[in-house]
Amino acid sequence: MNEWQKKSPLDWEKYLNKMVKVAAVEKLDYEGWVVTVDPVSASIILATFLEDEKVSISVVLGHAVQEVEILQEGDEEMRQKLSTIFAPEESKAYSPEELEKRKNSLKTWLETNHIPVTEQSESGGTLCVAGVLTIEPPYGPEACSSSNEIILSRVQGLVQGYLEKQQ
Repeated sequence: MNEWQKKSPLDWEKYLNKMVKVAAVEKLDYEGWVVTVDPVSASIILATFLEDEKVSISVVLGHAVQEVEILQEGDEEMRQKLSTIFAPEESKAYSPEELEKRKNSLKTWLETNHIPVTEQSESGGTLCVAGVLTIEPPYGPEACSSSNEIILSRVQGLVQGYLEKQQ
């Protein structure tokens, strides 16, 4: 067991959200922002931000870590960026303006495709499709609910297809 593996999760926490250089066995070096450290294997998950908002993820296995050097402290913006890397799309926070835009865009698209949709103003912007299905903010397939499984499945598929076209 190496020195890195002997550290406790509290020791590893000091490295979170920081740019580090990891020296590993066989003279390999890795650089990136520490997203997390696995408490069982002591493996380090590193993120490197590429152009086009893409992210490269590297895993340095705990047994291979020889030394970890902090190169740069992360600010609040970086902490936020790192915390959303593995977050599912639907859990990302939307501003009230973004939610309003998403709702209106989806409602217009449903109406254009001759799907009856109304807005339930008393429920804070919930969309109601054909009186049997509701779509809550943030207006994705996971936000659809209906007691009719067939309608639910079909509308979720439509919403998913619509969102994919928007990206």
